[in-house]
Amino acid sequence: MPEQQSIEYKSSWHDDYLKWICGFANVQGGRIYIDKDDTGKAVDVDDYKKLMDEIPNKIKNNPGIIAEVNLLQEGGKSLIEIIVLPYSVPISLRGRYYYRSGSVKQELTGTALNEFLLKRAGLTWDEVIEPRATFADIDEEVFRLYLQMAKEKGHKLDFQFRHFRYMYDKIV
Repeated sequence: MPEQQSIEYKSSWHDDYLKWICGFANVQGGRIYIDKDDTGKAVDVDDYKKLMDEIPNKIKNNPGIIAEVNLLQEGGKSLIEIIVLPYSVPISLRGRYYYRSGSVKQELTGTALNEFLLKRAGLTWDEVIEPRATFADIDEEVFRLYLQMAKEKGHKLDFQFRHFRYMYDKIV
């Protein structure tokens, strides 16, 4: 089976693969097979006993999650399977967030990171409160134009917050 969205093959273990684990945890989960080549053929783990102790601890101590780590036998060769479940909260590695897209790992930065964190918090950008904002920041003319356009398009305005109701009554 070739690599895909939820499967990654690595010929040996490197701590850098903790990024892939975060990427899987931040999407729908996945599996990493240690000591398989890119075609999925087992190449045999030499130090599997040591890795079976180290890998679960590195996963728990770095991104702070739990993954299932299994020793498998395939064609007389030993390999390690790491099963990562999806997490509902954002998972980071040393303050950086990773995401699995297709068969690649991507680091989330900028707008993509903001959107990801908001989505995981169950919010959209327009629900985030800017604590430094004041009524003086609201341009009454822009607000008036918005209300006029909404009315012309037949949108029902539902003011959930008392201060917007005050602005609406003051302007209209």
